[in-house]
Amino acid sequence: MGDKSNAHPGAAGRATAADHPASVRNVVLVGHSGSGKTTLVEALALTAGAVNRAGRVEDGGTVSDYDEIEHRQQRSVQLSLVPVDWDGYKINILDTPGYADFVGELRAGLRAADAALFVVSASDGLDGSTRMVWEECAAVGMPRAIVVTHLESARADFEEMTRICAEAFGGDDPDAVLPLYLPLHGAEAPDGHAPVTGLIGLLTQRLFDYSSGERKEAEPGPDQQPLIDAARNRLIEGIIAESEDETLMDRYLGGEEIDLKTLVQDLERAVARGSFFPVLAAAPAAEGARQGLGTVELLELVTGGFPTPLERPAPTVTTPDGAAREVKACDPDGPLVAEVVKTASDPYVGRVSLVRVFSGTLRPDATVHVSGHGLTDRGHEDHDVDERIGALSAPFGKQQRALTHCIAGDLACVAKLNRAETGDTLSAKDDPLLMEPWRMPDPLLPLAIEAHSKADEDKLSQGLGRLVAEDPTMRLEHNPNTHQVVLWCLGEAHADVALERLRNRYGVQVDVVPHKVSLRETFAGSSAGRGRHVKQSGGHGQFAICEIEVEPLPNGSGIEFVDKVVGGAVPRQFVPSVEKGVRAQAAKGVVAGYPLIDVRVTLKDGKAHSVDSSDAAFQTAGALALREAARDTKIHLLEPVAEVSVMVGDDYVGAVMSDLSGRRGRVVGTEQAGGGRTLVRAEVPEIEIGRYAVDLRSISHGTARFDRRYARHEPMPQQIAERLREQAPGT
Repeated sequence: MGDKSNAHPGAAGRATAADHPASVRNVVLVGHSGSGKTTLVEALALTAGAVNRAGRVEDGGTVSDYDEIEHRQQRSVQLSLVPVDWDGYKINILDTPGYADFVGELRAGLRAADAALFVVSASDGLDGSTRMVWEECAAVGMPRAIVVTHLESARADFEEMTRICAEAFGGDDPDAVLPLYLPLHGAEAPDGHAPVTGLIGLLTQRLFDYSSGERKEAEPGPDQQPLIDAARNRLIEGIIAESEDETLMDRYLGGEEIDLKTLVQDLERAVARGSFFPVLAAAPAAEGARQGLGTVELLELVTGGFPTPLERPAPTVTTPDGAAREVKACDPDGPLVAEVVKTASDPYVGRVSLVRVFSGTLRPDATVHVSGHGLTDRGHEDHDVDERIGALSAPFGKQQRALTHCIAGDLACVAKLNRAETGDTLSAKDDPLLMEPWRMPDPLLPLAIEAHSKADEDKLSQGLGRLVAEDPTMRLEHNPNTHQVVLWCLGEAHADVALERLRNRYGVQVDVVPHKVSLRETFAGSSAGRGRHVKQSGGHGQFAICEIEVEPLPNGSGIEFVDKVVGGAVPRQFVPSVEKGVRAQAAKGVVAGYPLIDVRVTLKDGKAHSVDSSDAAFQTAGALALREAARDTKIHLLEPVAEVSVMVGDDYVGAVMSDLSGRRGRVVGTEQAGGGRTLVRAEVPEIEIGRYAVDLRSISHGTARFDRRYARHEPMPQQIAERLREQAPGT
């Protein structure tokens, strides 16, 4: 593992198809924006021989078909896969975005990986979102390790960062988070900062010097031994505490020297089962260097300490109609079960799907069955179709290396899956299966858009369809009440990327317009109205008179129509016409153009003409009667109220509750949720929480999350109602 004395650089470089799951490692990099994940991926690729220069695809040392800056910006907001070979293993490195808005890409990476590397900056520390992802990994028992970056910073303090990680990630056992190596500092610069030039292996007690650009091994000096001894003893005790050999601790405390091989084996087992979390250090290679500091140790940790796909439990699988199906874990010869973890559109290739194979073997040009979960509320159809897949490939930057197959446990890009979307299951066409869906965050930031021109309007529907097919964290809504097209996003950056993709990738220019909530109207008190529609202008006339009473009903009652006409004042055949006219007018609103709800309309009396009365005349009379009734009483403008639940750290509960009160919210309860968090429940007008997804992140420093659901409509304050009436479509 990452403390072996015979380590050597990998020579195979970029990965090809794996032939056995035991030779595959799938690892996802997690960390906040700016922590150095993408730079670390490039450093690992350089050390593994996949590139010949940091950040450059192997093509004569240059980037052939894309601008490097643009490529980095693209990678910063989406999941990317970099497969490399190291010491006979294929390592699929999944680089995830650090922005909280792109947590869907992060969840996809967690779904596809079998272990996680948490990248933390020695100069910037930990953020709340990284802690939350750690808890997600802990909940499913995913093995984890920690990589400390930015050691070159003058503010960097490896020891302090290790202590912070132990407090944040160790829970009740801080000794479960310990360093495997200590940084070796070079000569002190004039500014007083001593750069990190190498690492000291605590188990082997060997020094690994990277100052020349290549890893060189040496004996530590006598002045370093006391520091090594203290950290080494603590590490050994931490490893032994996780050992399955219950006699080991007694033997160690009794003075017995524990064999290095035993310690390494116990360490590897503890890391693989997710009970011990080693801390390592890494830095990118200097210009012209072949290896970045700590990259060899990281690659050895991944290959020696992280689990193989064989150790991952088999996914929960059913047939498309819901019948349970047993599938052996990671069997290349088993039934095909693969999942689309990411979908992207390439302007030249078309749709490209990143697929993780959990069972069976995927081959080019095979016909597979595509099953989906039908996220219709987010604009996704329920898939249940056969498709012929195109070529299989391993990505590297924008280059693709063709693969002959993709076995269980491995990942590959699949071309020409025109119907498959992120989260869909691929299986054999004669044995269709469906994997249990993974949890996606609910997008809660609305972005109302309109086509910029007629030409854009013709392309908008197709562009939006492709957009949501790629990103299941985005929800497309065609609101029938406000007549707006709304993209629900996770945050401002998420919304900006959606607009950019519509514009540059799909050629659709849109305008962002204010988002409208679905307001309603209702009667504040009882009222009566008379509708008179009498016209005689030669030929067949129009005659209809009706008298109604309107009274308010409890919330949620809708429109109730009652016929209490006696003596045939309104002929039976025209009573439904009055009701139709009343309901049509209610749908249009009576004051500000918003639909009328929660009233009982009673038809009391009326008059008809034997020749000139008609269905259309009584519809018009019914509408006129309702409008007259509205003029004689107060009309409440109703706003939707949402039930909001906020999960927030105890340190920010007061700020969150104060903010909710400022949004006209009513806090209805709080309860302790464990782990230093509190659940705050409140009822808040929806008009006040349009940007709450953004504001809550700022208030809680990224540590809180919330969900919402519609509760009811209720009268809004008079001053706000008057302002909205002035802007309403019916005024």
